[in-house]
Amino acid sequence: MSDVTIRPTRADAFVIGAGPAGLMAAEVLVQAGFFVQVFDAMPSAGRKFLLAGIGGLNLTHSEPKQAFVSRYGKRQAVFESLLETFDADESRAWAKALGVDTFVGTSGRVFPAQMKAAPLLRAWLHRLREAGVVFHMRHRWCGWRESGALLFDTHMRRPSETVSAGEREGSTRIELAAPKALVLALGGASWPQLGSDAAWVPWLRERGVPVAELKPANCGFEVNWSPYFSQHFAGRPIKPVTLRCDTASTAPWVRQGELVVSSYGIEGSLIYAASALLREQIAENGVATIELDLAPHRTVANLAIALAQVRGKRSIASHWRSRLGLEGVAANLVREFAPAEMLNDSARLAQFIKRVPIQLTAPRPIAEAISSAGGVPFEALTDGLMVRTLPGVFCAGEMLDWEAPTGGYLLTGCFATGRTAGLAAADWLNAIHPI
Repeated sequence: MSDVTIRPTRADAFVIGAGPAGLMAAEVLVQAGFFVQVFDAMPSAGRKFLLAGIGGLNLTHSEPKQAFVSRYGKRQAVFESLLETFDADESRAWAKALGVDTFVGTSGRVFPAQMKAAPLLRAWLHRLREAGVVFHMRHRWCGWRESGALLFDTHMRRPSETVSAGEREGSTRIELAAPKALVLALGGASWPQLGSDAAWVPWLRERGVPVAELKPANCGFEVNWSPYFSQHFAGRPIKPVTLRCDTASTAPWVRQGELVVSSYGIEGSLIYAASALLREQIAENGVATIELDLAPHRTVANLAIALAQVRGKRSIASHWRSRLGLEGVAANLVREFAPAEMLNDSARLAQFIKRVPIQLTAPRPIAEAISSAGGVPFEALTDGLMVRTLPGVFCAGEMLDWEAPTGGYLLTGCFATGRTAGLAAADWLNAIHPI
């Protein structure tokens, strides 16, 4: 590696990370009249934001506030306060101000009218640049020097490489004096190819900042399918279906939605919503068991009556299809787990269809997960998300210790934490040298 190049800087604030949380913090700071510079390891901003919007950007959710806040699980109380700065309605108003109309889908989810992330991101970046925000892409943060200065590697290495692997001849390391306010929005550890590689964890820990172990969230889970089932039904959706799993409380977790069979196991929005519970059960017990109701709109008694009707010369598959509407992946899921002798026992089979047990053996690797849990705990931060032991350093986005299901909650959470950190950083700067 070449010698470190020391560069002067006159910025009031640095934001490291050009995802939704970092860009929101930068917007707040520049609107407050401060000179802001944004750094990111990737060649362009918002890589994960764009990928998440390929199938239609789920911007937020329109459900009532109480239900919305409950989606943040153990961090519900924290987000009840954070969402005061930027909630679902403000997300839609913010998009409208960027020239992007939104609509509420049948599920209550909110999408841009064009169902694309790129126009929104382009308009946002244009507004930020017009306001004076300076972007430094291909600048990978490499922690602090003993003096407190910030180190950046400007060599274009693959995101999957570690810092030490990239410190080879030809790379350029620069040193910048730390500004009065620093907002870290570095992401978690999911989709590392887009820049969120969690390289920041040891650097914060070295400075005494606690970091909870990063774990996969909104992820798939492994199931020991038979080779036949895996080969023939991978990629097939199961819908509608109701998922049930026991909890430590008296009430089980029950929700209806859609699942997708994969070659390794099971995934989809319904399993993502339960992923925190299932992940912790596997960590504690080695496995987690879910039960699937493959006929959520029919009772056990109704199913038993239909199954008991004379089958005649029809095959079991034909009988199920005509009497129950059960076919394809759902019918074969029953065959996958039901004992052979149960298939001709109408009463037992009806009960089984309503509660098909599936054992999950492990969550998929964090690199495959949509998001990650763990990170900097809120207990180590002020209400304004400043690190208590590092005055002037703020954290936002997925690098914080929280998780939420898909459906607009993740993106809204990133916006809200970015705005909170930006507002607090602006207050910090004003306290130091009022504009």
